[in-house]
Amino acid sequence: MNGVKRPVVLLALALAMLLAGGCGGAIGARDRESELTLDRVLPSSVQVVLEHADGRRFRSGSAVVIAARSAPEGPDCFILTSAHTFAGAGRGKNVFVLTRRHEGPGVRTPATVLAMNDHGGVDLVLLGTRNEDCVVASMGRPARLGESVWVVSFPWGRELTVSRGVISQVRRATSGSGHPATAGRLMVDAPVSYGSSGGGVFRAGNGELIGLVEGYPTARVAFEGAASPGHVDVPVPGQTYLTPIGDAVEFLRGSGHGPLVAEGAPG
Repeated sequence: MNGVKRPVVLLALALAMLLAGGCGGAIGARDRESELTLDRVLPSSVQVVLEHADGRRFRSGSAVVIAARSAPEGPDCFILTSAHTFAGAGRGKNVFVLTRRHEGPGVRTPATVLAMNDHGGVDLVLLGTRNEDCVVASMGRPARLGESVWVVSFPWGRELTVSRGVISQVRRATSGSGHPATAGRLMVDAPVSYGSSGGGVFRAGNGELIGLVEGYPTARVAFEGAASPGHVDVPVPGQTYLTPIGDAVEFLRGSGHGPLVAEGAPG
């Protein structure tokens, strides 16, 4: 009896080791693929900073480079971010873009608002800046439910942060006839914080840009302060809303910047 059991046990151990080795190789391949994808998307992720005339920071946000071109004058680097980052800014605010933030403090250049739409469900701004070191993100096809994504942003105006998640909701808009339209709303379960708005959401498999962070619902948490009660609004985990890439394309075309779409299209 023992003589029968021993070969069976050895065979089971050998199969377990073989499967473990196979799984280890598969995980390693996925890790290498993720590293290659991030190497492609991080340089196209930039930070936007709004400052008062005296240099004090007013607000900061996240953004993505969607086109670059050689121009003797005017902007040669084009960047998409969220419109609500500019809410209440008024006149007298200076706008700056920081590229190469994935390597450190970044390269800071002044930027100009070229187009803005903050109504009708659209929350986008197109910025232009002079910057020779401009890496363009590749615009991808519309997102699908369950797809793995990377969210790249600068929460709280600090260092670049990468989070992983999946497209957890795809809510299609409908036309007047009730048929599905191309635009819609997306939700991803990756966590974000204040300052992440405008950050790029990239397809994990190939690094294609499929949306921008639009916002997130908050929950009010009350606390007892030394002088009086107070509260803080915190993001609801797992409910990050996105502006789909299709909406961004329509925004560019509607604002007269349609030619930029082809430059960011996958080759």
